[in-house]
Amino acid sequence: MKHLFIINDGPYGNERAYNALRLAMNVAKREGEHVRVFLMGDGVQCAVKKQETPQGYYNIERMLGSIQRRGDVAT
Repeated sequence: MKHLFIINDGPYGNERAYNALRLAMNVAKREGEHVRVFLMGDGVQCAVKKQETPQGYYNIERMLGSIQRRGDVAT
């Protein structure tokens, strides 16, 4: 099965991008599942290299890298 996640919120400040990526990572681990993440608007900031993660947040760049190894990430 194929899944598309569209992220249009920035990486930090709220948990929307984090929750979408957490769900995408778990779906991508399943056999026979294909995940594609599309970043648009402020969501493109999730793909910035060498992010400085604010205190108390997960590193969104690493989460995207994990998905990219199993699926597709597009901006």
